Amino acid sequence: MRAPHSIPTHPRPHYDEQPEQPAPPNHRRSRRRPRRGRSALKAVASLAVLAAFLTLADRWAVLYAEHKAADTLKQRLRLTAAPEVEIDGFPFLPQLAVRRLDSVKVTVPDVAVDRVTLAAVSATAHDVRLDGDGPTSVSGLSLPALHGDVLLSFADMNRELGASQVTFRDAGRDRIVVRGTLPVAGHDLRLRADVRVARDGDRGVTTRIGGMRLDIGDLATYRPGHRASEGLHLTRGSAAAVARETRRARAVLAVPSVVRALGVPDSTVREAQRSDTVLSRLTGRPEFVRQAMRLNLLDLALAHPELLDRLGLDPALLDALSRLTRPVLADRLSLGFHLPEPAGGDLRLRDVHVAKDGIRVRIEGSGLAVGP
Repeated sequence: MRAPHSIPTHPRPHYDEQPEQPAPPNHRRSRRRPRRGRSALKAVASLAVLAAFLTLADRWAVLYAEHKAADTLKQRLRLTAAPEVEIDGFPFLPQLAVRRLDSVKVTVPDVAVDRVTLAAVSATAHDVRLDGDGPTSVSGLSLPALHGDVLLSFADMNRELGASQVTFRDAGRDRIVVRGTLPVAGHDLRLRADVRVARDGDRGVTTRIGGMRLDIGDLATYRPGHRASEGLHLTRGSAAAVARETRRARAVLAVPSVVRALGVPDSTVREAQRSDTVLSRLTGRPEFVRQAMRLNLLDLALAHPELLDRLGLDPALLDALSRLTRPVLADRLSLGFHLPEPAGGDLRLRDVHVAKDGIRVRIEGSGLAVGP
């Protein structure tokens, strides 16, 4: 007999029991993190905006202070142009609060001293102290230490001499060469001179003018002074022309003072005035040209003005040259100057040298004050 099939039995589900549902994720922690991040970002942004605002306010205060200082310096120092003021150090407002600045740089253009104008005076002062009742009421400045540079430019020298055709050029650390033309009595004379530059005491620059020479075309050369080599003399070419031209030679030999200067015997002169052959033999000697070049034409012009026309010289020009003495010409070419003496403190020149653009001077100061 076959055994009956066994039917597997399963526990009957209880329909009143609900199946387990997975627990929902806990989003509470994940939501807190973004909120904290956004708060941090807002704080950083706020700080950045505040820092930018403070920086902008600080820079605005610097610009205002620089502008105010420039106007004050222009008025108190009686300058023709407002200087350029640069206040260094950051931040500025704390420096202003304690009334002490790290450093201040001032550049003043076109400073008139003596007979020249300095192209630029640039100076930097350190540990500047502000005088006044408060940071907003500054009445003056105290400058414990200062250093800077002064430039007297060649371009300004040309303009101030009133002769745009005169040029200055460096020829070494302490030497300047002057070349160009100088108008004298309606004539443009070629000018040559040498200038030596040196320090004059603690606040001055002096120039010594040498080798002064004015050329009247190819006819004559004028060197101011009283020595034998100075005065107005014929050039070699014009002296040779006098020796070749009978009319000019006889005009020169007609002046007794000239004959004595040439060392020609009177008898020879009388023969030369009557005979072209004797005249040619006399003027054809090599020493005649050299002796003619040694004649001071200014002396001849005073005693024998009629000789000027024979030599092709303008009497008005010679009259002007007679007044253009060495001191007068040297003064017209002088580049010296003295810095003004400060009311308080010490200001000195430390170095003077010639550069390509002009005369440069290094200055140092201590204990200076700028006030009402």
